[in-house]
Amino acid sequence: MTQTATLESSQQSSEGLRFDWQQDEIAALFALPFNDLLHRAQQVHRSHFDPNGVQISTLLSIKTGGCPEDCNYCPQSVHYETPVEPGSLMDVDAVVTAARAAKQTGASRFCMGAAWRNPRGRNFERVLDMVQRVQAEGLETCMTLGMLDEQQAERLKAAGLDYYNHNLDTSPEFYGEVITTRTYEDRLQTLRNVRAAGMNVCCGGIVGMGEARHDRVSLLKQLAQQSPHPESVPVNMLVRVEGTPLSDQQALDSFEFVRTIAVARILMPASHVRLSAGREQMSDEMQALCFHAGANSIFYGEKLLTTSNPEATADQRLFERLGLHPA
Repeated sequence: MTQTATLESSQQSSEGLRFDWQQDEIAALFALPFNDLLHRAQQVHRSHFDPNGVQISTLLSIKTGGCPEDCNYCPQSVHYETPVEPGSLMDVDAVVTAARAAKQTGASRFCMGAAWRNPRGRNFERVLDMVQRVQAEGLETCMTLGMLDEQQAERLKAAGLDYYNHNLDTSPEFYGEVITTRTYEDRLQTLRNVRAAGMNVCCGGIVGMGEARHDRVSLLKQLAQQSPHPESVPVNMLVRVEGTPLSDQQALDSFEFVRTIAVARILMPASHVRLSAGREQMSDEMQALCFHAGANSIFYGEKLLTTSNPEATADQRLFERLGLHPA
């Protein structure tokens, strides 16, 4: 196996989870007739989860803009002229107030994101305080702060952080077309540090950036060969933001996106597959197909870091129509 192929490989766990999925097997799943693929994904989903339960998270940008990375999709990068205005790290009390509001609207997990390459100095100390204060409100905590070294991961764990988000974004083969300031191995090393510290991993990617299907296959292979699998797998649809290099990218076919959700569910049966960025551009019918394909987590709230998201009341109405409930 290549260095980037896996964090830790295993043939099969005692729970029947596989960690040795290969490219051709995953490609064969993508190629199934749509109804057959969704039927298989729904069977897998029901064997591990309440089929009508959806985990609810809220995402808050605690430090917006000014990021030195050059991710082609990101309006927070200093490399591009976008509508995002850079700001400083939020006050801890303001973050706690937002967490309380999220809990009142049904969120069980509060995710905090900072546009950094990696956290440093006094800002990191404030982040640790945020973790402790938000957890004291009775919420699970998640953070995405960029790259972490071993000591930073250990300190976040000691502060009580439940989840750390660090996406792989795309396949190793396509990665260089999207990002040049951070390597794929950098991302994998952060994930190793998070695991070694004993935290849960939230790791997924973005589709619709101009990658081919074999890149989506390769991305899912990277995720499915991690042992254990990421506890949360966010699948993001590219949000095309003016000023970024991908602002004119052609939209991904809706059925291909649903296929990606279904294959992720089959490969990682016990993980929460999160329907993440791009939901505002999706019809209710498309979201319903995603839930049927095995998505069982969403972000509640009107904004995902800097891009818009459906209002909580709209999600509540959709849940009522579909007979879904917070899990």
